[in-house]
Amino acid sequence: MRILVTGGSGLLGSRLTEIALQEGHEVFSGYNRNLPEKGHPVQFDLAADNGILKAIDRSRPEVVFHTAALTDVDRCEVDRDLAYQINVRGTRILAEAARQAGAYTVYISTDYVFDGSRGMYREDCAADPVNHYGFTKLLGEKYADCVARSCVIYGSRPASGKINFVLWILDKLSKEENIKIIQDQHISPTLNTNLAKMLLEAAERHLEGIWHLAGSTSISRYNFACQLADEFGLNKDCLIPSRMADMNWRARRPDDSSLDVSKAERRLKEKPYNLAKSLKTLKEEILSCCQEL
Repeated sequence: MRILVTGGSGLLGSRLTEIALQEGHEVFSGYNRNLPEKGHPVQFDLAADNGILKAIDRSRPEVVFHTAALTDVDRCEVDRDLAYQINVRGTRILAEAARQAGAYTVYISTDYVFDGSRGMYREDCAADPVNHYGFTKLLGEKYADCVARSCVIYGSRPASGKINFVLWILDKLSKEENIKIIQDQHISPTLNTNLAKMLLEAAERHLEGIWHLAGSTSISRYNFACQLADEFGLNKDCLIPSRMADMNWRARRPDDSSLDVSKAERRLKEKPYNLAKSLKTLKEEILSCCQEL
């Protein structure tokens, strides 16, 4: 396949690009500021119409994976116009241009489209976001052929100059530093490798509609951090239980936005990983990265 990945230097986009190249696909890696390490680089800004159109014209994709977004939840709450411009309008223009070029579009959405009052949300559950980030991502869903909702994505390498939640925890614990971890928010942590493989399968099969593609384990952030510490043999006594009410956030977060992935478990060859398998794979990837250095 000839693929365009937006957010090609990001946590998901970079891993998706890497795996797609390994499978023999031609990949154009879209970016705004951070130059991707792999794929044919294509620079554009989701807030600039002409740049989006030029990116589609240059890459002439058969498939577009739209992983790019303004994901800073608090910034989306404060700068609502920018969040709408990037997450909704930019998505619409990209999807329309892709459709005119004959391309199939996969849109990466989020568990934050739900209010978090019940958890283990199915694809047919009513969406009711409690913050503007979730609202803009929900609006963007209607433009794609396939919507892939995921949750707390993590991976073995930094991306776009940032370390993800898991690497931050590992870094702090390796230094025996105490860190506060929320214990009253439940999530479905998702390894980027597993998600990338599920997305590629969805594209190869041209699946349509909404799919929950996330890890299969529902767990609190605190217990997730504890299992991470156990897997890597680090001291979990450094993990200090905290509550969302203690955080100085501008935007509200859902209490339990875990996703029911039974549809993907039934219908995909690449199944959602449970947490044990995800953490084992993560550890293998990190060790492999260290050996390459």
